[in-house]
Amino acid sequence: MSRRDAVYAVIPAAGVGRRMESAIPKQYLRLHGRAVIHWAIESMLRHPVVAGAVVALAVDDRHWSAPEPVTGKPLITVTGGAERSLSVLSCLDWLAARPDPPALVLVHDAVRPCVSVAELDRLLHRARGAPDGALLALPVRDTLKREDAHGQVESTTPRSGLWQALTPQCFPLDALRRALRHAVDGGYRITDDAQAMELQGFSPALVEGRATNLKLTRPGDMALLEAVLGMQCDGERG
Repeated sequence: MSRRDAVYAVIPAAGVGRRMESAIPKQYLRLHGRAVIHWAIESMLRHPVVAGAVVALAVDDRHWSAPEPVTGKPLITVTGGAERSLSVLSCLDWLAARPDPPALVLVHDAVRPCVSVAELDRLLHRARGAPDGALLALPVRDTLKREDAHGQVESTTPRSGLWQALTPQCFPLDALRRALRHAVDGGYRITDDAQAMELQGFSPALVEGRATNLKLTRPGDMALLEAVLGMQCDGERG
């Protein structure tokens, strides 16, 4: 695979997920007998265009174990940081130091185990023709309310043109690395990698994902993820 075509997955996994109220980081909770992060890694590596993955772990991570190899592709671990952006940067720095760094990277949440091959196909196709990169997202369909300081409705926010960002998000390695470094050095608290690109004046393309591409955030999400993964596994066996 040439440098122009190479894609690497980047998975920041140094967080602890306090909202889950779990004794272990949420990426290591078990779904259908496997850690959530193992499902997320496999969802990236099983795509034929993805050449490998880099995972950023906490310096004191005692729960990590590499998943059973299913693709033969390289899986590298690096030390992450206190913020998500620092963990992504750690992965990008490792890739940039390679003799043949990939042109594109897919940044994916370690707790988003249900992304489909079809979503990745659409994202990669769009990203290759979009110089500012692209991200999976969902158009907002529900009515949005803005809360006031007392926990009451302050106003209704028009949903026209609003999208909910998902992952993976796909960007040129060099551009994303510069954008994240700018965000970190500038003290910006970004919540996804597209935001770092936006701060640099880029306009990433939106690619519609699936509602089943769920993120594990709160305890109630586990049952939904179990159901979605069960359906996906049944579909593959069928």
